Amino acid sequence: MQHLDTLLQKMIQQADTWEKSADRRYIFLRCYSMMSTNMVVAIREGQFEDPVWVSTLMQRFAEYYFVALEAYEQRAEHTSRVWKQAHEAAQHHELHVLQNLLLGVNAHINYDLPLSLYDCLCKDWGTLDDAQRRSRQNDHETVNAIISSTIDAVQDTVVEPASPFMAIIDQLLGRMDEWLLSQLITSWRQEVWNVAIRMLEETEEASLESIRQEQERRVLEKGAGLLGG
Repeated sequence: MQHLDTLLQKMIQQADTWEKSADRRYIFLRCYSMMSTNMVVAIREGQFEDPVWVSTLMQRFAEYYFVALEAYEQRAEHTSRVWKQAHEAAQHHELHVLQNLLLGVNAHINYDLPLSLYDCLCKDWGTLDDAQRRSRQNDHETVNAIISSTIDAVQDTVVEPASPFMAIIDQLLGRMDEWLLSQLITSWRQEVWNVAIRMLEETEEASLESIRQEQERRVLEKGAGLLGG
């Protein structure tokens, strides 16, 4: 678990740096670090059927984020297109805080997560029986509840300070706005599980690449929609 503690510290330090410099990329990363912190708590409390697998997935998932960030910072040719979209949008302060948040969530969940799931399942998937496969999916779905329980804190500590108007909406709608955000993220996570399964069922590299490109296109389209395009 020490590697996860190190990972959390890296997230928090980067988010702190960005917030101090008014770099709006902190909005997503602060949310991500809060959810990851609650994930580590859940692992320690035994909420997952296979905590070792979940820990490995968390690590791989974060690697996709930080590798894409480094590539973007270095203006590398292989920079992820979906993360370029999210990072560049953070430079436009006329965007609403929720747009910045959801652009990051879109890139990380809808693009990085299916790739991470594939990476962490492909080696053993063919040897797992139905019960073991269902166990993996159960752990994936348990994360939805952890995300849902974190949304309220994200709104209070990240979204509302960046956009005080959201506090008024929160008062008017109660927990309805948090519920809607939680439902959106849950639906996206259900979709990407199915994408990962499609990838696991393929045996040809060309087919895998086709699925990746198709998913990349969908994520970019979602991002354009979030930007109002």
